[in-house]
Amino acid sequence: MTESARRFETLVVETDDDGVCTLTLSRPAQLNAFNVTMARELEQFFLVEARADDVRAVVVTGEGRAFCAGMDLAVEGNVFGLDESLAPTPESLRDNLDDPAYRDGVRDTGGRVTLAIHALPKPVIAAINGPAVGIGATMTLAMDIRMAATTARVGFVFGRLGIVPEACSSWFLPRLVGLQQALEWVYSAEILTAEAALDGGLVRSLHDPAELVGAAQDLARSFVVDRSPAALAMAKSLLYRNAAAATPLEAHLSDSLAMFWSSVGDGKEGVAAFLEKRTPRFSRRAEDVPRLFPT
Repeated sequence: MTESARRFETLVVETDDDGVCTLTLSRPAQLNAFNVTMARELEQFFLVEARADDVRAVVVTGEGRAFCAGMDLAVEGNVFGLDESLAPTPESLRDNLDDPAYRDGVRDTGGRVTLAIHALPKPVIAAINGPAVGIGATMTLAMDIRMAATTARVGFVFGRLGIVPEACSSWFLPRLVGLQQALEWVYSAEILTAEAALDGGLVRSLHDPAELVGAAQDLARSFVVDRSPAALAMAKSLLYRNAAAATPLEAHLSDSLAMFWSSVGDGKEGVAAFLEKRTPRFSRRAEDVPRLFPT
């Protein structure tokens, strides 16, 4: 299977012929510790490069023995890249969300990354190959599925540093594992074994370290080969949005629109392929989906 590869300063990206893109965090000497450069490159990748038509799904892993050891605390100045001369309030942040001073000097860098991951209309799988601590843990929460090596360790260790969970994890983590479990993990700030992460519902499955990435790639491939990118994108949007809908009627409204547009689009080809006992030839792109929810 052929692959195309691209290297950023802190990332390596390889995409195979099936559209499975493997993104590797690549600062192995620093245990892939997260810094402002990695944040910028991850945000760029998920907002731009991952939206190319040849990328159908993304698997994220780490180079070497770690997934991501958290924020790089060895840099000079504010390690989070924040402007300590500012005094933001809830109102000023909301009103100035995209102002460069607030975007770069106030907004959480990890949160900008997880918002970009969450917005990608394609499957994203975390292959947690080793320690995943702080942002190394919270960045995976915005991914659709987490798989882990048996040697992986996960830690929401913010309390040890006198800071709080970031990267939108106060939204993602309780939805994944429940509020009580989320609170216990955050309060304790302990390092979880792979087995504890599995038992708590954080990860889908555990794997031999040598087999983890291949298993994640195979799962991603099963999601996208001979599947409609547009239908997959709409399904992802429906599940995330309607999991928090106030009533089933809200889900019915958006489901109806998605069913309408998918059935008059790739659905016609899917039905024809089924009746003719052949492989479907879907043509709609993930970026071509119509608006399903009111603005």
